[in-house]
Amino acid sequence: MASVEHADASERAAASTARRLAALLFGVGILHFLAPQPFDSVIPAQLPGRPRLYTHGSGVAELVVAAALVTPRTRRWGGRWAAWLFLAVFPANIQMAVDWLRNDRIPAPVKAVALVRLPLQIPLVLAARKVQRAGHVQR
Repeated sequence: MASVEHADASERAAASTARRLAALLFGVGILHFLAPQPFDSVIPAQLPGRPRLYTHGSGVAELVVAAALVTPRTRRWGGRWAAWLFLAVFPANIQMAVDWLRNDRIPAPVKAVALVRLPLQIPLVLAARKVQRAGHVQR
């Protein structure tokens, strides 16, 4: 009985984490469409095509992963996709921090936020992995 209670608590915790990650991804995904310029600006020039294509593509990916995280049947996959997505966008976050640090018009506190934000990717990836491991495929 204790193991069933532990499993239920673990599943509830993973579902709560999944909802929080989904809210974050949904918000950022929507921003890719409402205010795309900051995202466009960190797309490496070496990539083929227009930056806006990558901005919209990553916005769609974030919305799809958010939907997968809040849906119990796809939560496990959503956790996996979220971990990969957080890793995939990390180079863009680094580029944004570098660009902001080099820009004299950006105030020091904003630059500090850009730097402090970088290690926060680690708990995001770990949270996504937690959701993946605890994800329950409903039958």
